[in-house]
Amino acid sequence: MALFSLGSKPFFDDKNHAFWVLQSAGWTGYFVLRALGGLANNMGLLFIVPTALTTATGYSLTLLMASAFRRLIQLRPFITWTVSIPILVLAAAVFSSIETWAHATFYRPQEMPEGIQFFGAILLDFSLLAAWSALYYGINFYLLLEKQRDRVERLENQASSAQLAMLRYQLNPHFLFNTLNSISTLVLLKESQRANAMLSRLSSFLRYTLANESEGTVSLAQEVETLKLYLDIEKMRFEDRLRACFDIDPAASEARLPSLLLQPLVENAIKYAVTPLEEGADISVRARLSAANGEPRVIITVTDTGPGLNDANARPTYSTGVGLANIRDRLAQAYGTDQRFEVQTDRQEGFGVIIDIPFQTAKQRKDSA
Repeated sequence: MALFSLGSKPFFDDKNHAFWVLQSAGWTGYFVLRALGGLANNMGLLFIVPTALTTATGYSLTLLMASAFRRLIQLRPFITWTVSIPILVLAAAVFSSIETWAHATFYRPQEMPEGIQFFGAILLDFSLLAAWSALYYGINFYLLLEKQRDRVERLENQASSAQLAMLRYQLNPHFLFNTLNSISTLVLLKESQRANAMLSRLSSFLRYTLANESEGTVSLAQEVETLKLYLDIEKMRFEDRLRACFDIDPAASEARLPSLLLQPLVENAIKYAVTPLEEGADISVRARLSAANGEPRVIITVTDTGPGLNDANARPTYSTGVGLANIRDRLAQAYGTDQRFEVQTDRQEGFGVIIDIPFQTAKQRKDSA
């Protein structure tokens, strides 16, 4: 982030260009103000000549100071200030000497300022150069701070992306183990046709999920398609015992969320609801758009008709594997505290969870990045 922008490009993107613009504009302003002040005090047009000499002196001295400060700013603060102050004093003395000489030459050739007059000129010029130095260091320290902050943000984003990737990678081996184990069982039972069909569907599922690897996030519509591919594989095992229902609000279908976020929930429903019950179970995935406090949010619920928390065979609210705990971690990494993952403890039967996340489209995520 720059201090200000000119047009669409930040002004300080090119530090060298920005320096010359500010340097020239500043000393041009100094010349104009001094010249107008002299003319207003009836000093005559001749006053422009010593003013031009003084301005040229200040311009040249500050270029030399900038060259020294550019190197000093990279050093330890103690060395920076210890060396900068003598440079400032020396520059003020040279500036004052040339200024008093120029004005005396054109207005009082026989009298050179001495004592208090010369000391007063030094104080004024010291204040001017001190202000220039403060502005130079202030802008450059700010730019260094912004550069460091941008670097920290990039590192934090990289760390967050790495953590999200690690959490996601935990899911594929977990799912693949179960699927390959089922395929192995079908092969042992010599049901080659069903095994080939399951392999084909597994290939489609992996192709679909790996296509979204680089982004890390998918639209809700894509996530639902992934779930349907996954359920096609599981239906090979459970047939009519597995019944899935999707109720997705079209307004929420473009919302972005971490890929494979919902798959562990459906997998847990199959494990704890479909598998233990002879009649199987229904699994429902619903999503709707909500406007809490004026900000659009996506509310996703995943429920099943298996044993609930009040059932004697109730499952734990925290998975011992990569399921619910993984989802909690991924939501925290992706949204911080601006999310909610809640197990429905008030259900009379069955089990359900609620995910509440901000509504963000691909364009909104790109603009906020």
